[in-house]
Amino acid sequence: MENQSSGKGLPENAYRVLKEGEVYKPVVPENAPLPEITSYSVLWGLFYAVLFSAAAAYLGLKIGQVFEAAIPIAILAVGVSTMMGRKNALSENVIIQSIGSSSGVIVAGAIFTIPGLYILGLDASFLQVFLSSLFGGILGIIFLIPFRRYFVKDMHGEFPFPEATATTEILVAGEAGGKSAKILMKALIIGGIYDFFVSGLGFWKEVVSTRVFEWGKNLAAATKLEFNMNIGAAVMGLGYIIGLKYALIIASGSFLAWWVFVPAIYYIGQFNPAPILNAAKPIIDMAPKEIFSLYVRHIGIGGIAAAGIIGIIKSRKIIVDAFGLAVAEISGKGKHASSEKVERTQKDISMKWIAVIIGSALLGVFAFFLILVVNGNILYAATGLAIVAVVAFLFTTVAARAIAIVGSNPVSGMTLMTLIISSVILVSIGLKGDDGMLAALIIGGVVCTALSMAGGFISDLKIGYWLGTTPASQQRYKFLGTLVAAAAVGGVIFMLNQTYGFGATGGPNALEAPQASAMAAVLEPLMTGQPAPWLLYIAGIILAVILELIGIPPLAFALGLYLPLYLNTPVLAGGLVAHFVAKSSSDEKLVSARKERGTLIASGFIAGGAIMGVLAALIVFIGQSVTGNSNWNLKHVIGTEYIDKATGVMHGWMTTAGSEILGFVMFFILLFYLYWDSKRAKVE
Repeated sequence: MENQSSGKGLPENAYRVLKEGEVYKPVVPENAPLPEITSYSVLWGLFYAVLFSAAAAYLGLKIGQVFEAAIPIAILAVGVSTMMGRKNALSENVIIQSIGSSSGVIVAGAIFTIPGLYILGLDASFLQVFLSSLFGGILGIIFLIPFRRYFVKDMHGEFPFPEATATTEILVAGEAGGKSAKILMKALIIGGIYDFFVSGLGFWKEVVSTRVFEWGKNLAAATKLEFNMNIGAAVMGLGYIIGLKYALIIASGSFLAWWVFVPAIYYIGQFNPAPILNAAKPIIDMAPKEIFSLYVRHIGIGGIAAAGIIGIIKSRKIIVDAFGLAVAEISGKGKHASSEKVERTQKDISMKWIAVIIGSALLGVFAFFLILVVNGNILYAATGLAIVAVVAFLFTTVAARAIAIVGSNPVSGMTLMTLIISSVILVSIGLKGDDGMLAALIIGGVVCTALSMAGGFISDLKIGYWLGTTPASQQRYKFLGTLVAAAAVGGVIFMLNQTYGFGATGGPNALEAPQASAMAAVLEPLMTGQPAPWLLYIAGIILAVILELIGIPPLAFALGLYLPLYLNTPVLAGGLVAHFVAKSSSDEKLVSARKERGTLIASGFIAGGAIMGVLAALIVFIGQSVTGNSNWNLKHVIGTEYIDKATGVMHGWMTTAGSEILGFVMFFILLFYLYWDSKRAKVE
C-alpha cells in the first residue's frame, strides 16, 4: 500500500508509524527529481553558513544559548526563491538549508569548549580553533551516515523530530503557498512579535517564577522549592510537536531534580556548614539555581552518559550491521557495488568513500594533535586520537536520538563527561597542568563539534527524507558547509576574544561564555589533582539503569534532570495543548486536520522565535560594535525614554512582580490561541 503525495503538501502518513505494507512516498517523487545541487543553492547555502556563524557565535557567547539556524535559513531560502520567481525550488531550498545550518552546529561545538582556553589563560591560535571545529564536523557527518537509514526510514513515525518538523513545514508551505503558507506566516508573525516583546524589549519577564508571590518566596526561602518557566513561544511550540508522552518524561526529570533533589540536598547541607565538592560556599547559603548547577546537574550528566551507553548496547545490532555494510561495500559485495539499483531517495555516499574519509580525518586529527597541541609527543597524540574516535563514534547515535526525540542535543553534558574522562586518562599518562588542560579542551572541542554535527545533520537528513531529496547530495555538500562554517567560527571567536574577552578573567566587557566557563571550572581541578563528583555521576547512572528496567526512556528523563526547569515546563505546556487538540473530537479525520493545523502554528511559533533571535543578536552586535558600549541593547534602537513613555513601562519594570504576572497571563493567552486556532481546522 502506498500513500502518494499530492504535490502540494506532505503525505498524510509523514508523521505517523506506517501500517504493515504501507510505503511512505516523499513530496518529490523518486522518478521525478527537482534540481538540487546548483550554483544558486550552493552559493546561498555558503552565504548563510558564514552569516549565521557570526550571529550564532556572538549570541551563544553572550547568553549561552545557540539558536537553531535551520529554521531562519529555511524561511530566508523560501522568501528569496519566491521573490526571484524561482520555480520548483523545493529541493534547492533543502540543500541551502542543509549547507547553511552547518553554522549553528559548528558554533555549538566551538563555543562550549574553545573559549575555556582563553578563560584559563591558554592562548589558542586561529588554526587550533578552526581545525578542532573542522575535524569535529567531518567526524560528526561521516560517523552518522551509516545510521541514516535507521533513524530516518526504519524508525519512521517513531520519533517526533520537532526541529525537522518545523523546518519541513516551512519549506513545504513556502513552496505550496495558499492556505498552509498563510497559517504558518500568521503564526510566525505572532510568535516572532511575542518573543521580541519578551526577550528584545522586555515588556514582560521571559522566565517567570512562583517567587513572584509572597507564598512562593517564603517556600523557596524555607525549602528551596520553586517553580519557574520560560514563557517563550518558540519553546512552547517545540513542546506541541514533541507531544505529551515525551514532554511528560522530560518534565518529570526536571520535577525530580528541582522538587526532590534540590530540597533534599539543601536539607542535608544544613548539617554541614562547610563547602563540599569544590564549592565556594556551604549549601545552606546557596540559592536553588546554585544547588542545581553544582550538584544536581552532575546527576543528570551521569544519567545522560548511562542512557547513551544503554542506547549503544540496545543498538549494537545496528552498529554491527553498519560495520558489516561497510565491509561488504568496500569488498565489492554490497548493494552499491552490485547491479541492484538503489533508489535515489535512499542513495548515500558509498561506503568506500566513507572509509577513505574516516581514515583521512583520523590521520588529520592525529597530525593536528601531534603538531599543534602536544608538541610532537606521539603517545599523547595517539591517546587524544583514541579518545576522540571512540567517544565521537559511540555517542553519535546518542546525539541523533536526542535530537529525534526532543529536538535538544545534550552535547554540553556529553562533552563535560568527555573532558572528565580525557583528564583522567591524560593525567595517568603524565600530561597535566597547562599542557594537559590545552589538550583536554581541544579533545573536548573536537568531540563536542562531532556530536553537535551528528545531532543537527540527522534533522537535515530527515527533512530530505520527507521531501524527497537525494541523501548523497546533502552529505557531500555538508562537508563544504562545515569547512566554511569552521573558518567563520574560528575567525569570530578569535575576533571576539581580542575585542571583549571571555568569562570572569576577560575584563569588564567580557562575554559570559557560560558553558565554556563551566568546562574550564571542571577541568582545572581535575588537572591539578582535585576530586570530581563521582558519587553524583554514579547516582545518575543507577537512576538511568532503573528507568530502563521499568520501561521509561532514560535519555529523555536524564535530559530533564540536566536541563533547567524553566526550559522543560513550557515544553510540557505545549505537549498538553497537543493532547487536548488530539482529544477534541471523536471524528478521526477532523482530529487529524486539527493536529496538522496545530503543527503548522507551532512551527510558526518556533520559526518566529528563531528569526527574532537572529535579528536581535545582529542588532545588538552592530549596536555594541558601533557605540563601543557593551550594555547597549535593543531599547536603544528607538530610545529607552520613548519606549518607556509609549508603553507605560517604568525603569526597573523587569524586576517587579507585575512583569512576571503579566508574563504568566500572556503565556496562557498564547496557549489558548494555539488550542483555539488548531480547532478551527476543517475537513476538506
